[in-house]
Amino acid sequence: MADYEELHKWNIPIEEAMKLQVELSRKIRLIDGIKHDIRRIAGVDVAFSKDKGLGYCAIVILDYATLNIVETSFSIVKVTFPYIPGLLSFREGPIFLEAWKKVKDLPDVVMFDGQGIAHPRGLGLAAHMGLWINIPSIGVAKSRLVGNYEEPAPERGSKTELFYKDKKIGEVVRTKYGVKPLFISPGHLCSFESASRLVIDTAVRYRLPEPTRLAHRQAARVKEEYLSSQGSDEIGQPYLNF
Repeated sequence: MADYEELHKWNIPIEEAMKLQVELSRKIRLIDGIKHDIRRIAGVDVAFSKDKGLGYCAIVILDYATLNIVETSFSIVKVTFPYIPGLLSFREGPIFLEAWKKVKDLPDVVMFDGQGIAHPRGLGLAAHMGLWINIPSIGVAKSRLVGNYEEPAPERGSKTELFYKDKKIGEVVRTKYGVKPLFISPGHLCSFESASRLVIDTAVRYRLPEPTRLAHRQAARVKEEYLSSQGSDEIGQPYLNF
């Protein structure tokens, strides 16, 4: 079972959560803890059902050489924190950690569908969770949260820098010719260069890299299967974590 360090409580006032983000951001280390011989790479995504008040997290772990799935883990958790832009890690973090507990073979790096340090207070989901699990983490976002940048060239692999308040916070990366770029930022124990390189290397067919693309599909599948199983104790209830 994967372990993590409990850094704080989750259900705290909004103002306190914002202050905590600033404090935790000072602990982020933009150094490469990524091995040269990566064996496993993970992707994380979270889906929600508003009417049920539930979050569905999927973690897929891929063999880095083949990008084949070697392990999956998921959780279905009651959502307790409101939707507030800039504080999404307080909403999604507990859901992710429930799925993380079930991981058997630890990955060398984890990609999150969200921001790393490209965040108003320097602590998006990937950065926040990177501190909790102490494993190199990368934020793979489909849209910009903050910052200014120049559009990268249309060729695959082209990239430009993302700046916020005169500080580099990420890179804008084109993973497929002519498609919208992704906003890549390191979370914890990862450099800008490694974050973008791993995203480009694993975006082999689509705009999204395989780890987060497959995690997105798995999270949607978990949500669909759970909702279709309502009324069945055999399928639904064992998966629910409160």
